[in-house]
Amino acid sequence: MIITAGKYKGQKINTPDESITRPTLSKVRMSVFNTLQSIINFEGKSFLDMYAGSGIMGLEAISRGFGKTIAIEKNLKAASVIKNNFKKFEHSPELYIGDSLKIAPKLESKFDVIYIDPPYFAGIYENSLNVIKSIASNIIILEHVGEIEFCGYKVLKQKKYGDKFITFLTTI
Repeated sequence: MIITAGKYKGQKINTPDESITRPTLSKVRMSVFNTLQSIINFEGKSFLDMYAGSGIMGLEAISRGFGKTIAIEKNLKAASVIKNNFKKFEHSPELYIGDSLKIAPKLESKFDVIYIDPPYFAGIYENSLNVIKSIASNIIILEHVGEIEFCGYKVLKQKKYGDKFITFLTTI
C-alpha cells in the first residue's frame, strides 16, 4: 500500500495478512481526506484511528499535516506490522495495543477527527460511537456496510463505494 498525499506521498507500507485486516483502498482514503479537507484545516489538529489495521489512516493523517495522531489496534499480528510501518517515518502516530472500546474513553484529550473502521460484521459500530462521545470534539468518520444507528450524531455527508459507505458525522 502507498500513502496517497502529503509529505510522505508515495511511501510504501506493509499490510497485515488479508485474513486479519481489510485495508482501506487508496481511492477511498483520498476521498476521505479530500472531503475532510473541505471541512477543516488539518494543521495541528488531532486524529484518532480506532481500528488501525495497517496504520495507513494515521500515516495519511500525519502526512497531510495532522499534529497529534493515535492509532489503536487489538490484533497482535496487525500491531506488529503497524509498529514496523511507523518506524519508517520520522513523525508517526502513537500506537496503543488493545481493545479500542476500552482504550479510547481513557485517552486524556479530545480529538478533532475520529476514524472508525472495525471489522464490518463485528457489531461494534454503535458501541464505538457511544464510547467516543466524551473524546469527540468535531468529526467522526465511519467506514461501514449496511445501516447503522447514528443516535446523538448528525450526518454531515455520506458517500458510497461499491458495498461500503463512508459517513461523516458530528455530535449534536
